[in-house]
Amino acid sequence: MLLVVVSLILLTAYFGESASSPLHSVQRGVITVLSPIQEGASRALKPVRDLFGWFGDTARATTERDQLKAQRDKLLQEVVGYKVALQENQKLRGILAVDDSNGLSSYDKRTVRITGRAPNNLLRDTLQVDAGSGDGVRVGDPVIAGGGLVGHISFVASNSSFVTLVTDPSSSVSVRVLNTAGDFGLLKPSVGDPLDLLVQLLPRRAQISPDDIVVTAGSRSSRLESLYPPNIPIGRVTKADPQELATDQQIHVAPIADLRHLDFVQILIGPSGSDPARQRAQVGP
Repeated sequence: MLLVVVSLILLTAYFGESASSPLHSVQRGVITVLSPIQEGASRALKPVRDLFGWFGDTARATTERDQLKAQRDKLLQEVVGYKVALQENQKLRGILAVDDSNGLSSYDKRTVRITGRAPNNLLRDTLQVDAGSGDGVRVGDPVIAGGGLVGHISFVASNSSFVTLVTDPSSSVSVRVLNTAGDFGLLKPSVGDPLDLLVQLLPRRAQISPDDIVVTAGSRSSRLESLYPPNIPIGRVTKADPQELATDQQIHVAPIADLRHLDFVQILIGPSGSDPARQRAQVGP
């Protein structure tokens, strides 16, 4: 109460005096003395404020990054669904025997950790995961990550399995390009650069553009038989040269999943015996 009374008296006296009064002189003196100290303290503490601001901005950026990745994967699935719905017709499905009976809705997604990787100097491009036959995993089960196809289960033990990636020299996937015609082809890794995937056996006059999405075909024809259910995104077209299409019937594709920096993948586990093509899947690590 004493401090409040003294403050009121000083304020009353201050506003009642002229600009040359003692109180105003004291105020100007205090400001003259304290202004350099205040400015110096502000400059000295600026790095501390910036550091705390950096931590806050980093935390917010990490959260926003994770949210954007989730939105990206969801939007990609929606784009694939829309394009597939526009392109599918009964005539094309009858000719190429596209099979939708084993769509993703009939599979359980089991998230597993990667426990081993094949050395780069081996001829095989494989991963080892911590789930096996005891978890319901079977040879031929598709494996996905980051919104795109990674490969398939090629060997199963009781508590671990091996995944053969789409970049492995032995890998081949029947695919469909989501262009205006929905052209079908066979996806294989290129020699010397496995991350440069090639879609081969395409029509010579196919109208394909960069950034067109490539998905699994899910076909059952003898020429382009698939281990995978249809419409799993695989990659985006990076190069579609008309001259290369006319001569080699192929285009270049970059995988959607970051195959060299995976920590977890998802295995699509379907009902037992639901996919006869599994019986012909390659076995071995």
